[in-house]
Amino acid sequence: MLQTSSYDYTLPPHLIATHPADPKESAKLLVYDRSSNTITHTTIAHLLEFIPLESAIIFNDTKVIKARLFGHKTSGGKCELLINKPLDATNISVYIKGRVRSGSTLKFSQDLIASVVDLRSDGSRVVQFYHQDRVLRFEELLPLLDLVGHTPLPPYIDRADTKEDEAMYQSVFAKHSGAVAAPTASLHFSDNLFAKTTARHTHAFVTLHIGSGTFKPVECENILDHPMHSEFYTISSEAKELIKSDKELLCVGTTSTRSVEYFVRHSNKLSGEADLFLHPQNPPTRVDHLLTNFHLPRSTLLMLVASFVGLEKAQDLYAEAVQKEYRFYSYGDAMLIL
Repeated sequence: MLQTSSYDYTLPPHLIATHPADPKESAKLLVYDRSSNTITHTTIAHLLEFIPLESAIIFNDTKVIKARLFGHKTSGGKCELLINKPLDATNISVYIKGRVRSGSTLKFSQDLIASVVDLRSDGSRVVQFYHQDRVLRFEELLPLLDLVGHTPLPPYIDRADTKEDEAMYQSVFAKHSGAVAAPTASLHFSDNLFAKTTARHTHAFVTLHIGSGTFKPVECENILDHPMHSEFYTISSEAKELIKSDKELLCVGTTSTRSVEYFVRHSNKLSGEADLFLHPQNPPTRVDHLLTNFHLPRSTLLMLVASFVGLEKAQDLYAEAVQKEYRFYSYGDAMLIL
């Protein structure tokens, strides 16, 4: 269970979802009940028929920013920049396609400029953004990104973003801007389903701003050697109360799960950088149930799923999903683990 190769699987390319289900409730849902070791195939429209009535639900209310920028270097060549996360008020971790040097200047529309401050060994770059000769704080950058940026669709969605993606690659309860990838299990909730769910279940929100590290595959042979990426999280007071209660918890998504589990394991720290790596030898201690999408091979997200059900069962569930032609990844179908 510690060999990275154990988390590999073959996915026919046509099962990679490039557009969301329409309507959202039509997405397929694989329900796995651990107590009875049974699988049920249904749709998101029937989700509430399976979530135990006594379960409280934790959602991640992060909001995806328009993190992809297209511009040009002062030398004249085109460039593409993807924001990863802020390191402090003005220094931003980014990924830039093509070669750049420390001190390079990148120009975008609306007179937005990025100056390369540092080149990191992991391939990321540190930049500062300027507008009208003034360095921008991250919160000042966000309104400009709304004007010039693009929805940061994942690399496996091999198409340009559209106006539809601005709404569909965002949960209906997104509130706090900062993510560069969507908490994908959340995308299954329409306004109607979200209203029904929150009326039926005690619920609360955490915020975890997902970085591009979420797509990084595990490259070492043993998963324990993987340097886990970190992402900024905040636990609301309502979420804190639920976590400290004796209620069963269902987390919507891997990001909510990691936020809750990090909080439980780190002296109840209400905010900070979460770098918790959940896998079969480090299973969840507080979260009882999980709603999640189907994830990339060799990803820490797939290993998190295995932390709930074990490696062998995770392999079986994914094989079943492939056989039943579920749609995979961010815009794909879902699995509910009970």
